[in-house]
Amino acid sequence: MRRSVGILGAAGFVAVVVGTTAGLPSIPPDTPVRAGPIGVSRSVCGDWTAPPPGTQTLQVRNNAAVAMEVEVIDPASGTVFGELDGVGPGTTRSLPVDLGDGGYALRCVPDDGTPFVGATVRVTGGAARPGPAVVPVTDADLLGPLKRYHVYVADGLGTLAGQTAVLDRSVHSGDREAARRDWLTAHLTYERLGAAYDAFGDSDRALNGTTDGRPGGARDPGFTGFHRLENGLWHDESLDRLAEVADRLDADVRDLAAAFADAQIGQNDLGLRAHEIMENTLQFELTGRTDYGSGSALATAGANLTGTRAVLDVLRPLLAPRFPGLPDLDAWIGRTGRDLGAVEGKPLAELTRRQRERVDADVSELTERLAPIAAITEPRRVS
Repeated sequence: MRRSVGILGAAGFVAVVVGTTAGLPSIPPDTPVRAGPIGVSRSVCGDWTAPPPGTQTLQVRNNAAVAMEVEVIDPASGTVFGELDGVGPGTTRSLPVDLGDGGYALRCVPDDGTPFVGATVRVTGGAARPGPAVVPVTDADLLGPLKRYHVYVADGLGTLAGQTAVLDRSVHSGDREAARRDWLTAHLTYERLGAAYDAFGDSDRALNGTTDGRPGGARDPGFTGFHRLENGLWHDESLDRLAEVADRLDADVRDLAAAFADAQIGQNDLGLRAHEIMENTLQFELTGRTDYGSGSALATAGANLTGTRAVLDVLRPLLAPRFPGLPDLDAWIGRTGRDLGAVEGKPLAELTRRQRERVDADVSELTERLAPIAAITEPRRVS
């Protein structure tokens, strides 16, 4: 889910020096604006002259035989002010930017080559740089957060394996109420691991899939895992019949826990999932689409929020110098947590209109406030 074009992120991003490209040739500030598209190629990244200050749209034409990523940067710091992904050969694309006074250059990243920076132009006659902008995050920057998150998920899977074993025993014992309690405990643990679902591969659908796309609905043999067991436990299906479902769930969790040691979480996954976890909460949990009888959608939303916090915690060293909105985001997460906690344990249908509107508004606003995280933490090739 890469952005195709745009001014990066949200207003208020700050520029932090991450390197230098000193010695680049510069064009005099009084050079008139050149009409027509800015050309990029294998050898030239931006045959352009200084544009006027302010909000505007640059036209960028790729004259190379391969696709290019093109960014508008501060050549002294590497800060990115706008970018285009996947500009095809012979294609002209629009690039919106908001330029204040200072030096700018284009950085070209050929699909099959090394990034390089073009000539510097200097914008004058405007105001201080208004942003938004973001200092690039590299693959190397993400190694530490990814390692810490891998540990978090591995620990969570170890806990989950113990919980599904208890759940399996409860189902086999014939104690439906105990099985329901144990189901909820295990399911919420799984829901706290949201940023790793892509790394789980097919296991996620087996463990937490729904009836969507299942011709047989709840009776479809491919419907397995937590929601299959939930459907049976809360719709009075025979526990003898559910024992096989619980056995498979327990076995699948143990297999995943063992296999995850060698699994890799994608470089883009952390930033993307910080937003997508709550987006999915809004789409599925708060609409009741994934409730198969337990009435635990709000508890699941709380678990998703915990999972989002875990992602932000490992990304915080990268976000703190790049995202001035982080304190406000933390405050909104706190508000959302308090409001979810006030109704936790209730089915959606039992909320008052005021409670429902407040929770929906909290999660909707939080989802929007999390959206810039993906742009900030997307790994970029800079050399």
